[in-house]
Amino acid sequence: MKNLFIALTAVVFLASCSGKPSLDDEKLSDREFRLEQFFVGKTTAHGQFQDILGNVSRRFEVDITGTFANNLLTLVEDFSYADGSKEQRIWKLTKTGPNTWSGTADGVIGDALGETRGDTFNWAYKIDLPVPDGTMRVVFDDWMWQLSDTRVLNRAYMSKYGFPLGEVVIYFEKE
Repeated sequence: MKNLFIALTAVVFLASCSGKPSLDDEKLSDREFRLEQFFVGKTTAHGQFQDILGNVSRRFEVDITGTFANNLLTLVEDFSYADGSKEQRIWKLTKTGPNTWSGTADGVIGDALGETRGDTFNWAYKIDLPVPDGTMRVVFDDWMWQLSDTRVLNRAYMSKYGFPLGEVVIYFEKE
């Protein structure tokens, strides 16, 4: 039993040390990702959650309506999950500097803090996600890359108590 515990601890440790992006990574384009330009208007997204064992357990589509005024970007996200369930999340993101953002939404604990650098946006936050038995508090390390004027790729690393749970991959397309 002790050997099993050691092996599981090693696997979790190695999984948590897996390579993640950095805002200092070499940029693959000369784009400047401006959230306040990309997300204004209508955007559609498609995504899925995959746990650390590789199992895809949830797929979804999101219709997003964005407005920007007085340094406040409001994103109304209407989720439709493959199982037929629906959810709405409304983000209020405040532009706090030339490249920095602070955001809130229902379920978010404290503020989500983010920064753009080149074609990349990274932000992190704690959130109580709805689950069948109530809510589950998790942490997101969320990365977005603007691929073109109409496309953004998003990869969000989800963890609980510092242990990785899985990843959410989302593809945004501006209408």
